[in-house]
Amino acid sequence: MPDLLDGVVESEPTFLVATGFQFTEGPLWHVDGYLLFVDIRTSIIYRVTPGSPAEVYRDNSGGSNGLTFDLEGRLVMCEGDARRISRREQDGTITGLADRWEGKRLHRPNDVVCKSDGSIYFTNPSGRIDPADREIEFSGVHRIMPDGAVTAVVRDVEYPNGLAFSPDESILYVANTRNDMQIRAYDVQPDGSCANGRIFADMSSDEPDGVPDGMKVDVEGRVYCTGPGGCWVFDASGSHLGIIRLPEIPANCAWGGPDSRTMYFTARTSVYSLRMKTPGAAVPAGR
Repeated sequence: MPDLLDGVVESEPTFLVATGFQFTEGPLWHVDGYLLFVDIRTSIIYRVTPGSPAEVYRDNSGGSNGLTFDLEGRLVMCEGDARRISRREQDGTITGLADRWEGKRLHRPNDVVCKSDGSIYFTNPSGRIDPADREIEFSGVHRIMPDGAVTAVVRDVEYPNGLAFSPDESILYVANTRNDMQIRAYDVQPDGSCANGRIFADMSSDEPDGVPDGMKVDVEGRVYCTGPGGCWVFDASGSHLGIIRLPEIPANCAWGGPDSRTMYFTARTSVYSLRMKTPGAAVPAGR
């Protein structure tokens, strides 16, 4: 690995956690010691405890992609096929949280994060929706407020994909998967809206595979974004530190383990893990 990653990665090689899937996504660590992840092509959410085989956690999941927890530890899911955000209640039932904004049907929610005030932010790209079926005129980021109201907080990203907050939640990072191949940054306002959109990092590359996708942040503000060739790492100022190379191209990543220093990568047919020197920024109810 490049020398600039010496202060980031603790040890190599990566560890194979699970394999034999079609396209893995949405990794999310639970405080009880297991990882959730999605096989998008089969619409199944799996649960795996390190060292044990993966087991089905939810089938027929509506084409689930990004996952997070709310403040009560309930699983929140981006159901791309169902075009909605849903929540798994403590008794296992599924509740719809949002499928419209201003009366217009959502595109295909892709990734989701929960803020410490209980509001939920999710990306809503239009790229995989037939133009005739698009009811919202832009691709963007939406917010589900604690009272359930849905707002639009970002409207200027061609294909918003992964997203993450800075450790103090003052900045929202949004990955643009299409032509610009960038991570954009927005200042989060006191009312939860976003302002001052700007380029945080350029991820254009000659690498043959991968696009800006899932993101996570560590406690020192470094941004980890899966992309061309592997997982790109940037310091808090946006300087590129290097690319973490994996046996397969990753689409998303998540912090986990008892000390939050294990990073899990969903990468095509498999899930891998790698130990890091710095813990990940907290996910509500995630540990």
